[in-house]
Order: sequence, then C-alpha cells, then structure tokens
Amino acid sequence: MSMRTVRAHRLRWPRRWPVHLASQSTVAGTPSAAPSILNTASARLTSAKLTVPAHQVSPPLPPLQEYDALVSAGTLKPDPHQRRIVKQHLQSFYTSLQSYSPPPVPPSPPSTSAPTLFSRLFARNTVSLPEEPPKNAPKGLYLYGDVGTGKTMLMDLFYHSLPPSITRKRRVHFHAFMIDVHKRIHATKVAMGVQDGGDPIAPVARDLARAAYVLCFDEFQVTDIVDAMILRRLFESLLRYGVVMVITSNRHPDDLYKNGIQRSSFIPAIELLKSQFQVTDLDSGTDYRRIPRALSHVYYSPPTPENKAEFDKIFHSLTTSPCPSSSSADPVIANRPLTTFGRTIHIPLSTSRVARFTFEELCARPLSAADYLEITRAFGTIFITDIPKLDIGRKDARRFITFIDACYESKVKLFVLSEVPIFQIFSDDGTSAKGQISDHMRSVMDDLGLPPEVACTSSMFTGEEEIFAFARACSRLVQMGSKEWAETAGRP
Repeated sequence: MSMRTVRAHRLRWPRRWPVHLASQSTVAGTPSAAPSILNTASARLTSAKLTVPAHQVSPPLPPLQEYDALVSAGTLKPDPHQRRIVKQHLQSFYTSLQSYSPPPVPPSPPSTSAPTLFSRLFARNTVSLPEEPPKNAPKGLYLYGDVGTGKTMLMDLFYHSLPPSITRKRRVHFHAFMIDVHKRIHATKVAMGVQDGGDPIAPVARDLARAAYVLCFDEFQVTDIVDAMILRRLFESLLRYGVVMVITSNRHPDDLYKNGIQRSSFIPAIELLKSQFQVTDLDSGTDYRRIPRALSHVYYSPPTPENKAEFDKIFHSLTTSPCPSSSSADPVIANRPLTTFGRTIHIPLSTSRVARFTFEELCARPLSAADYLEITRAFGTIFITDIPKLDIGRKDARRFITFIDACYESKVKLFVLSEVPIFQIFSDDGTSAKGQISDHMRSVMDDLGLPPEVACTSSMFTGEEEIFAFARACSRLVQMGSKEWAETAGRP
C-alpha cells in the first residue's frame, strides 16, 4: 500500500484527524459546495463524521508529524520523495501560516431589495483594493503532476493539519469553485446594474476573502476562455486581500490553457502564479494507480440476462424497505424533481438516497457539471445501465467524464452495467485526430463562431485536455470499483 492508497474504512481512521471534516470547508459561514475530502486518484480519506467524544479527539498534528504518524501506523507506505515534499514545502508553509495574521477585509455594503442608482454607485465605489499583497503573506503552493502522483492527497494532508485557530479556510474542487464564482459575479452584476459598467470581480474577491483566507483548490485547470479572462484579476485581488492558496494541477503554470483561444490574455495569470506561488513538481516516477487493490463487484458487463438480473437484484435490495407500510418507508419514485440553479431536472427512478439512470438519460441530455454535482450531492448511490463504448469525439462521452468527476468528488457509490468492461469503454477511433475536423468539431465551431484555422489549434480540439480527462476518469473508475470505496462510499 502506498501513500496514495490510504485505507478509508471508518474503523481505521486515525483519531488525530478532525472529526467533522465535512463541515470544515465553509463559505460565508455555510457549508462549502464541495465537502472536504481526501480524494487521490487511487484512494482518499472519507469525509464521514465519526462519533467520538470531543474530549477524546487530539488536535491535528503538523503535516510532517501527521505523515510520519500515518506511516508508523501502517496506514501509509513510506515514500521518500513525498516525505521530502511534505517537509520542504507543506511543513514550511504550515509554519509560516502560524505567524501570519491576514489584514482585515472590509464588509460588504448593506443589500437592498431592489437595485437603485444610489445602491449601484455605492456597491461599485466602496470596493477599494489594497495596492499589493501584505508584506508578511507567505507564498502559496502550486503542486503539479500527472494522474497518480499524489497531489490531492498532499494538499488535503496539509488542509486537515491546519490548527483550529484557522477557522477561515476552504477546500474545494476547482470546478465547483468556478461555478460558485460565476454565480457570485452574476449576482453582483445584477446588484450593480449591467448598464453601469461596474467591475464585479473586486466585490466577489472581497466576499471570498472575508469567508476564507486559506484556500485549497484541487485540480486547477483552465479550458474555458471565460474562466481564463476572470482568473488573473480574481487571483490578483485575492492575493491583495491577504488570501493564501494551495493549488493542485496536472500542469506546470507555463502549460496551462495551452493552445487556448486568446491565450496571450492569460499569460499575466501564469506569471502571477509563478511569482506568487512555490511551484513544485510531484512526479517521482511512481504511478500509484497501478498498485493492486481488491475490487468490489459493482461493475457488470456485458448486459447479459444474468448480469441484468443481478444488477436489478442489487438495486431492489437497496431500495426496498423492510416495512413498506411504515412512516419511514422510502419507495422508488419515477421522475422525481430535483431543482438546480433555478430549473428542474427529473430523476428517472429514485428513492431519497438512491437513483437509477440509463446512460442516455444521464448523458444524452444537455446536463452541465453543476447539474451532475447537484445529482451526486442528492444521491449517495447511483446505478447506470446501457453504457456503450465511447470515443473522444462524442459529447455524451465528455458528459460521462464530468459525471464521474462529480461522483468522485461527492464520494458516491456507483453501480454500472455496460456494453464492455468499464475500463474499456473509452476508445479513440480516429474521428478526432489532430488536424482533422469532425462533425462534433464543426458544431462547436459554429456555436463559438470560430474559423477552422483557430479551432484546430485550440486545446479543445488537439486532444490534450481530453486525454488527461480520460486518464483521470479511468483512474477514478478503478478506485470507485475497489473494496475500500464500496465499504465507505455512499451515505445512509
């Protein structure tokens, strides 16, 4: 077992780790959109709450001591390279935070029920950014490496080691963070009045800084031009407010948004990352995804009558109440409504905690990452049938990858019935080869109004982002099929 194959069974959870991990990541005093969990590509610590009396819970240890304690307990396998990262970077960063006091952040102006000319001017003019980051603010950490290098585990090791005195902290998947940012920007624009031309970034950064001055972002990547335009000014504003950050990514800053549309506008953000963060390569030459694990029988293929019967049997066992007539009965309901971002999507079959979809119902519909995050937060166990073999050019394949990411982040127990073994569903039949324009490329180009010479040089079509996303999805599917995941995933 390696540092990345951390046993997630509740009975083996080290008592030095905080008890209520799910409540540690907060935004403006409320639970964060993404629970705080240790989620590497091969295993992670669950965010489940433990029933342990408060007086029996020891305070968290500093990162290096916690790492050594977990190794001594046999929970982690010793890894000299990762221990060196913990000692040289995480421990050093932790120590610098001990003596760091962030500057006060001004409160938001009082809101009004309806925006007026006065309130718009007030909202726009009361945000005054500091001229530069605080002199005593420590540099952030930027940990990058390929799938399986342990970056998420190291980030969360640091996050969970933070002392109780640091209450303004947040750990969040970067995709969920950007969804939150876009919602805040939209709300700020409405309050300020779009026609007034106010800058929404500064007040959004102020509110984020008031909620947390230690931010931990998992899986930082930039594939969207709108995000690229926002990030430089957002990060610059956060740093000026005294926010310190830990970021994990699969790419060095110089390789972010590579071949992206209008990438030159993103270069200042890259320079900001390189100057304000300690950029650290985590590649030790070891791929922790390849360490053998006992697999649980949650994936079924092909869809033979025997496999279908077994699949239905499991679904029935998890959704049938022993006392159907009791007040606590939770029957299966067809087309259960689920509200997300002001609109309603319908779950084909579900109880309050278990949902079932066909692949077409889940991925053929125009559902977004925000929709999938809402589904995986609402249902701890999800069944999917009729998954075909997929290739890189299909929109439903990309949606399926987004859905897997959401399942992984919410620690969902997943059951799958597929045409081919789940680890073989992704294939590239050459329809999206570099330099060629598939029908899917043309449809996206039409949507964006892009000429072919621009589209073919964008990372959206070179396959670089898709290849990493496919690798990550496969890695996560392996982990989500393990015995450890099956024993701890899902919620009662």
